[in-house]
Amino acid sequence: MEIEDHVALISGGASGLGEATARTIAADGGRVVILDRDEAKGQALAAELGAAARFCRADVTDEAGIRAAVKDALDHFGALHFGICCAGIGAAKRVVGRDGAMPLAEFTRIIDVNLVGTFNTLRLAAEAMMQNEPNADGERGVIVTTASIAAFDGQIGQVAYSASKAAIAGMTLPIARDLAARGIRAVCIAPGLFETPLLGGLSEEAKASLSAQVPFPPRLGQPPEYAAMVKYILNSPMLNGETIRLDGALRMSPS
Repeated sequence: MEIEDHVALISGGASGLGEATARTIAADGGRVVILDRDEAKGQALAAELGAAARFCRADVTDEAGIRAAVKDALDHFGALHFGICCAGIGAAKRVVGRDGAMPLAEFTRIIDVNLVGTFNTLRLAAEAMMQNEPNADGERGVIVTTASIAAFDGQIGQVAYSASKAAIAGMTLPIARDLAARGIRAVCIAPGLFETPLLGGLSEEAKASLSAQVPFPPRLGQPPEYAAMVKYILNSPMLNGETIRLDGALRMSPS
């Protein structure tokens, strides 16, 4: 689908991958509803992007909050064409560590935000897309979700994060099949090591060490590179039901 004059709902849209995607879509003539828990950053980004953007504060696991954001898109922009799921959290915890077994609540929290939150967002976005008139290719909308190479190369201490991301990748094809009759595509991006808030607490020395693990280019990925992949997906009608690794050929070591 063309981006110009089309509307995207972006979860985790106030920073990192989501922010870069919001900027790219707005720059290409689209409109964005920025969904995030960080009101200060979300409002600031929406103000910077001007009439092309709105901010909605919500938690992706909250059905009422996501419904309100979708309604905001419909009320103010008249339609919703793209649902882009970037919200996610991570935490390092072994199955059994020095303090005993991993608390079940910590595992559940990561699954709830990353997996359940992604599904909650995309299902309500897809419901709104079904109201759209199909374009010349029969398309009504596009869903883009965010997994991770941790879905395939999970490291020590990343059992919850890897499980959540593997599930996001695993549900991509059935989502695409479920929505095919309605003209809605679903594609998943599995980023490698990207310069995002998830890595924000690391020292420059640690970042340099991580960068050296990437075959080529030997550096961390930049959010605009993720946004460029989103743009390609939105513009490519035959791209559907696929998970795309965006990782510079990186295969993670156990630790």
